[in-house]
Amino acid sequence: MRKFAVYAAALTLLSACNGKNNGELVGVERGAQFYEPDPYGMVFVPQGSFNMGQNEQDVASLTNALTKTVTISSFWMDETEITNSEYRQFVDWVRDSIARTLLGAANEEYLISEDKNGNPLDKPILNWTKELDWTDPENQEVLNEMYLSEGERFFGRKEFDNRKWVYTYDWVDLLQAAKLTNRYDYAEGKYHGVVYDINGERRELEDGNRSAFIMSDKVLVYPDTLCWIENFTYSFNEPIAKLYFNHAGFDTYPVVGISWKQATAFCIWRSNLLNDYLKSEGQPLAMDYRLPTEAEWEYAARGGIEHGIYPWGGYYTRNNRGCFVANFKPLRGRYTDDGSVRTSSVSSYAPNEYGLFDMAGNVAEWTSSAFDESSYVYTHDMNPDYKYNARPDDPIVMKRKVLRGGSWKDIAYYLQCGTRTYEYQDSTASFIGFRCVRDYIGE
Repeated sequence: MRKFAVYAAALTLLSACNGKNNGELVGVERGAQFYEPDPYGMVFVPQGSFNMGQNEQDVASLTNALTKTVTISSFWMDETEITNSEYRQFVDWVRDSIARTLLGAANEEYLISEDKNGNPLDKPILNWTKELDWTDPENQEVLNEMYLSEGERFFGRKEFDNRKWVYTYDWVDLLQAAKLTNRYDYAEGKYHGVVYDINGERRELEDGNRSAFIMSDKVLVYPDTLCWIENFTYSFNEPIAKLYFNHAGFDTYPVVGISWKQATAFCIWRSNLLNDYLKSEGQPLAMDYRLPTEAEWEYAARGGIEHGIYPWGGYYTRNNRGCFVANFKPLRGRYTDDGSVRTSSVSSYAPNEYGLFDMAGNVAEWTSSAFDESSYVYTHDMNPDYKYNARPDDPIVMKRKVLRGGSWKDIAYYLQCGTRTYEYQDSTASFIGFRCVRDYIGE
């Protein structure tokens, strides 16, 4: 009897593999079982619940981080802050894309006009397999406009004009698409409602289609290196301003001088970089990279330790040998006592229980969340978040974005997991960086 049951089960499985369902609900075949490899340089943060908010005295009496029990879905997170070297890959890509666009107008070898089957493309794309030769005299003549004019050169040095390195990017505004007033009307066969783009311009859905939900923006990608001087009055920081982003000695240090908009653009570029490769290999597309919500950031910083004040879980900023365990401003300004005057190379200190480095100190980190003092009151208890796409003419208070983690120039209070503060989305600072997250497929 048991042999018959096994035989029947095998026969059923075989018939399902042959596409025969015998009238039963068997689902749709998708070939090989899906498997998501660990993203390079990221660690897995498992789903869970925690008490979000202050676990210690509210020193500043801000009452903007009330304790709230929330649940967070699983996600991947960069194990370190984005480094100068990693961000330079983005900057160089933008520079090279501008160069290839200029050269493509003069030399078709820098463009691809046909697909793999020889069919003409609607619009030529850049040929990234064609090597850029910056020393070729003909290329130099075409690319001359990428450099500073002779009148703007310091000491006659021929240097790139990085003010022209602008990245144009698109994304889908799902928040506006989800509004009931903007949904597709199946009875009338068209959309209703109004959508506003990033500049506040009105788009009538009745006159278009769902492409109205595609938002477009552009941002200068080069970091603000002068923030090292601007941030500190009567302080000598000229050498670090000249060297920090460009010198190889700082490659493994966290990138700074990046606005919230630049960090967001980086995430979109990084997503496209990966998915363009996966698409070329015929593989399933990956989830997009993005900035973490402030709830995700705090959950990851705690490392699974209930009621931990700092990411390492203890009450103090020193270990049992008396050494500081993060890069911040200790002892009324004795910056070097933790090992660094300013920023330190990423992963210089021990990681938390999830394997994440520098979740306290080094540089404060942008999150995707807009800042509102009372947001803990009205946000959901499942993956809480508050987003707002500020427009140019919005009041400045609407352009605040949440910062987390504290930095090398902050006192220990700002290193606490539950402490939140903000900065304006277009501002840059020598103590603000970021890291990316990616949604986990499944739970």
